[in-house]
Amino acid sequence: MTTKEFFKHIEEVNPILKNFALRLTQDEEKALDLYQETVCKALKNKDSFTEGTNFKAWITTIMRNTFINDYRKAKNNQVTQVGHDGLFFKIHHKTVYNEGEVKVNVDELKKMIDSLDKKLRIPFKRFYEGYKYHEIADELNLPIGTIKSRIHKARKVLQKQYKSRVA
Repeated sequence: MTTKEFFKHIEEVNPILKNFALRLTQDEEKALDLYQETVCKALKNKDSFTEGTNFKAWITTIMRNTFINDYRKAKNNQVTQVGHDGLFFKIHHKTVYNEGEVKVNVDELKKMIDSLDKKLRIPFKRFYEGYKYHEIADELNLPIGTIKSRIHKARKVLQKQYKSRVA
C-alpha cells in the first residue's frame, strides 16, 4: 500500500477512530494523543496490512492494543501520595526488584550465554541487545519462526543452567 492509499483509508475511518479513542480514554486530549499514536504506528507498519482485508478492523486493533499497553505502563508507574504530619511524599511504583541480579553475577551470566551453541547464542545476544525478531532474521538470513524458536530454546537452556548453579 502506498502512503497516499494509506491516508485515503485513514480519511475514510477518521471519525470512527476519533470516537473510538474518546470512548477508550474518556478524555479529549488523551483521545487525540491515542489517535495520533495509532496513526503513526499504522503508518510505520503499513506494509503489514494485507490488501483486501478490513482496514478499519486492522487500525482499531492497533488503537486498542496501544491503549491497553499505555494503560499498563501508567498503572506500573503510578504515583502514590502518603500523608504524614501534613507532609506528602511521592512514591514512584516503577522499579521492580530482581533477585536474579543478586544471586548470579554478571560474569557468570556472560559465561552461561557464551557457553550456548552458536546457533542459539547469536540470535539470543541480538535479541538481548534490543534487535527485533525480523531484524535478526534478516541479518542471519533465516525465517522469523526459526529465530523465535532459537531464542526460546536459548532461554530454556539458560534457565536450566541457572537452576543447576543455584541449587
